[in-house]
Amino acid sequence: MQSIYNYSEEMLKEYLINLGLKPFRSKQIIEWLYRKKVKSFDEMTNISKDFIAKLKEDFYIDLLKCVVNQKSSDGTQKFLFELNDGNLIESVLMNNDYGYSICVTSEVGCNMGCVFCASGMKKKLRNLETSEMVKQILTVEEIAGIKITHIVVMGIGEPFDNYENVLNFFRIVNNPLGLEIGSRHITVSTCGLVDKIKEFALFPLQVNLALSLHAPTQEIRQEIMPIAKAYSLDKVIDAIKYYIDKTNRRVTLEYILLRDLNDTKECANKLADLIHGLNVYVNLIPYNEVKEKPYKRSEKFRMVEFFDILKKRHINVQLRREQGSDIDAACGQLRSKHMA
Repeated sequence: MQSIYNYSEEMLKEYLINLGLKPFRSKQIIEWLYRKKVKSFDEMTNISKDFIAKLKEDFYIDLLKCVVNQKSSDGTQKFLFELNDGNLIESVLMNNDYGYSICVTSEVGCNMGCVFCASGMKKKLRNLETSEMVKQILTVEEIAGIKITHIVVMGIGEPFDNYENVLNFFRIVNNPLGLEIGSRHITVSTCGLVDKIKEFALFPLQVNLALSLHAPTQEIRQEIMPIAKAYSLDKVIDAIKYYIDKTNRRVTLEYILLRDLNDTKECANKLADLIHGLNVYVNLIPYNEVKEKPYKRSEKFRMVEFFDILKKRHINVQLRREQGSDIDAACGQLRSKHMA
């Protein structure tokens, strides 16, 4: 038996056909689950009792158990969820001018080992099932009493290290009969798995791609991101060029500013040289300090200086607005605290 939330509409159709049932029933199931948000199969009143009994044999419906719900003064909420096997994951709800966005976790732990990141302090135990990503949205919507309009898969874990489950998640949340979250309102972030970036260029949904760059040179990137030893900066940039060429879509470059490491004028100019002419958007991010890590947030004047250099070099850039700074804002921080 498994969670019904693992199944996309196409998977449900295949399941129905194998049972000798009409595939249109898949649409009914999707609507019951995601529009009417039923808590049991018995609530699906336009489905026969015999079929309901079969669904109960093969699937279950449940949400996540919320262990902690932290609320920031700016409206940001952080959730610590317990999975059925006892593992803990995090989700973050952000209230923006354009709607409610959620930061979704894709793995239990992370093996990428970025030295500044709280997520990497706990090694990857397993991939999340598609259902466990879907239920982050459904559970947060129920607790907060809101409708989520935007998704970023930037929580704990490397999404492209759980590639098939993440893509199935996109198909489910994008379904117009279900949660109906537009593909252009969904963003997935990778630290630079070159092969998967190129493969993702062929994915039919227009989901946004973000690259966790965080350094303008191979030397600095390798110092703070072990993945750079497997995939050099040159190869990552080539993969981004390939993606842009295939999709004609802009890529966001995430750049956390670390004091005296990657936030200098020289780094700003080297970054501008690296990405000149590319259809990219640089998101400069103030660092949420982690007490177990030695890295410090850039001083405000340094952030502004870095921003100004990129702007003058005609780079599309923004300095991210801080959210949730008065709670355990750093990704993985709340989970690590409860596992200590």
